Amino acid sequence: MTKEDREFLNQIMEYADNVMGDVDPEKVRISEQLEKLRPILQELAMVHKMPVEDVFIKYMDLATEAALEKSHKFEEDFKEILGENPKPKFF
Repeated sequence: MTKEDREFLNQIMEYADNVMGDVDPEKVRISEQLEKLRPILQELAMVHKMPVEDVFIKYMDLATEAALEKSHKFEEDFKEILGENPKPKFF
C-alpha cells in the first residue's frame, strides 16, 4: 500500500470513527453506514476527480488490503504459537 493510499484510507477511517463511533456495524444496515460515510466519500471524489462509486470501491479495496496486512502481521507475531502453517478453523 502506498503512502497516498494509506492517507486516503485513514481519512475515511477517521471520519467513520467520528460519525459512527457508537454504531455497531453488525446491528446497523450497510446502507445506513454508507449514508453516514457519504460526505467524506463525496469530498474525496471531488478532490481526486473521480466518481463517488470509484472512491467507495477504492476504499473497500484498501480496507481489505489493510485487514490482510494486519492478519499477516498477527500470524507472523504469533508464529511460534500458531505453528508454521496455521490452518483456519471452520465451525
